[in-house]
Amino acid sequence: MGNTIACCVSPEGSPKLPRQLADRQENYQLSTDVSDDTGPYLQHISDREVPDELAQESHPSDHARVSTIFLSKSQTDCELRDKRKSNHINHVGHTSPGPLSKKYSSCSTIFIDDSTVSQPNMKNTIKCVTLAIYYHIKNRDSDRSLDIFDEKMHPLSREQVPDDYSRTDPEHKLIYRFVRTLFSAAQLTAECAIVTLVYLERLLTYAEMDICPCNWKLIVLGAILLASKVWDDQAVWNVDYCQILKDITVEDMNEMERHFLELLQFNINVPASVYAKYYFDLRSLADDNNLSFPLEPLGNERAQKLEAISRLCEDKYKDLSRAAMRSLSADNLVGIHRSNAVLS
Repeated sequence: MGNTIACCVSPEGSPKLPRQLADRQENYQLSTDVSDDTGPYLQHISDREVPDELAQESHPSDHARVSTIFLSKSQTDCELRDKRKSNHINHVGHTSPGPLSKKYSSCSTIFIDDSTVSQPNMKNTIKCVTLAIYYHIKNRDSDRSLDIFDEKMHPLSREQVPDDYSRTDPEHKLIYRFVRTLFSAAQLTAECAIVTLVYLERLLTYAEMDICPCNWKLIVLGAILLASKVWDDQAVWNVDYCQILKDITVEDMNEMERHFLELLQFNINVPASVYAKYYFDLRSLADDNNLSFPLEPLGNERAQKLEAISRLCEDKYKDLSRAAMRSLSADNLVGIHRSNAVLS
């Protein structure tokens, strides 16, 4: 369901697909449904790869080869270019002598952080995700929005919304406090924060809207709500968020979730390649904005832990592969060629 060629996404029902792109999708589907070598075997949709020409026009939240929106928006910011210049000066050492702001590995010492793709650092991941949201708001193309996400029409608290709420961009600290409060109260994971950003960018591209001062809280809340249900084993119910945000009702949460899913065209799948792309792009964003992950020297104890984690993940993926092979239908056995036995 997360692939752009999934059966739930039709060219007629999706206004986001141009006619030529839809025609290429139809031809691509017809060419991949039947194989002469395997007989009636039908390739699973998750195993199909989108052609390069089609991938270039895909959305970044659906395909790993398309660049993320938040990274491109952050790179166009003038302040970011100034920070990069200061980082270069600090690294080269043209300024007055003093301690460097970053740690660098040497022949005798290796510095690594405790953040990995499978287990990201919680605090820094939330900082990076909220910074990506900040750049989305600051460098938005326009103020396209929908009423369901308008904070004036659907307030999150009983406090009166300021008259200039739609004209004042929120600071990064304000976005970080809002997201951190939800994650801390709902006990969500760092992986959920990355999936939240994927859903947010998918909403902006599918619905052709912008995240702006008047709607960012409800959009972020809807993305967190959906990501927590899809990603975490023990999902947080809508009524639990009403305990965190005291002045919002369950009916409002249900309505927002329903509209969010409809705008996503019920595409809630996040491929592993897309998740990894967002993770590493967030690390690039952190490096560009001096939000370095905490580095510690690699000792024997940490090396053994990393080796144990790698071995555990490797065994886990092997078990999943064996389970997938055992779950193949007997219909797939048709067309398999067996070699002749050699009798000695």
